[in-house]
Amino acid sequence: MIPAINFKASAAVRAALSAIGRTEDLRFSPDNRLLVIAGYARKRLLVLRIDIGGGPGGPDVTIRDFMELTSDNMGEIHGLDFIDDRTLAIGNRDGLVAIFSLPREEPAGQSREISAIRLIKGRRPFKLNSPGSIAVRRESRDRVSLLVCNNYTHLVTRHVVNRWLGYRATSNQRLLERGLDIPDGIALSHDGRWIAVSSHGTQDVKLYSMSASLGPDTEPTSVLQHAGYPHGVRFTADDRHILVADAGSRMVHVYAGDGDWNGHRAPARSVAVLDEETFLRGRASPEEGGPKGLDIDRSDSVVAMTCEEQTLAFFSLASMIGSSDGGTASAQRGRPTHSGNAR
Repeated sequence: MIPAINFKASAAVRAALSAIGRTEDLRFSPDNRLLVIAGYARKRLLVLRIDIGGGPGGPDVTIRDFMELTSDNMGEIHGLDFIDDRTLAIGNRDGLVAIFSLPREEPAGQSREISAIRLIKGRRPFKLNSPGSIAVRRESRDRVSLLVCNNYTHLVTRHVVNRWLGYRATSNQRLLERGLDIPDGIALSHDGRWIAVSSHGTQDVKLYSMSASLGPDTEPTSVLQHAGYPHGVRFTADDRHILVADAGSRMVHVYAGDGDWNGHRAPARSVAVLDEETFLRGRASPEEGGPKGLDIDRSDSVVAMTCEEQTLAFFSLASMIGSSDGGTASAQRGRPTHSGNAR
């Protein structure tokens, strides 16, 4: 088990973390000042004001304060992603996708009730159903794509919203379906070339090459194997590693590559992020107990992880990917077992 970062926080912050209940995804804001956690069971968001610094012993983390947000437009919040520093899209697995403008005041231990500035439901035959994890992709002319995992209809939909129209959806489409069985997490590579989707039912992560021809019948280009019950998934800033949270074990699996994610791959390494006692407390089934939400901060130095039994933990990215080997050995261990399209 790799050591967690001993983050600094007040008793009030720690109490808020303890009270949030079952969690799903979490996400750093683009300016790296906020970390938002999806409170699935209690139908609320926990917004943390956070500072990340560096030192001779590695990165350090301080949580300055918190804000708890509730809304009639928040249900079982599964996924979330930032559109900008103050605009957030969430996926309610029991409802719709909602877009919120976060309160402008600094988090200071307060609770606030807010309203969505837009609800996204799609249009037939592209209506949302059990929306979960979300990835935001910036488009031209001030438009934004929301890529949404529809958990129980086994597909990813794309909804293009326009900021100047109050985030009204101007386009809806079925984006990805081939090979997916309960898509539970989604991430975009930083170079814009790849979409990674964790597929709970097939126990792997599918990677699709971003292209104009991308559609529901597109075959995955790559499969990240031996992922257990994958949930959170993230590319590192250089797109040479992918981290996958395994909700069915104590592990985060690390996949290594050269940025060209073709072929089947096994983990380069797997690291425990929960102790055995904590893991077993959440072990209600073989699919539960392990890490769920996972994100990498915008400085590419800290990994944040959440699950119900451990609401928040931070780890050094370097310790997780094993950077002492310079990445070369990891890339060799994680090389494709074959090239070509995954079937």
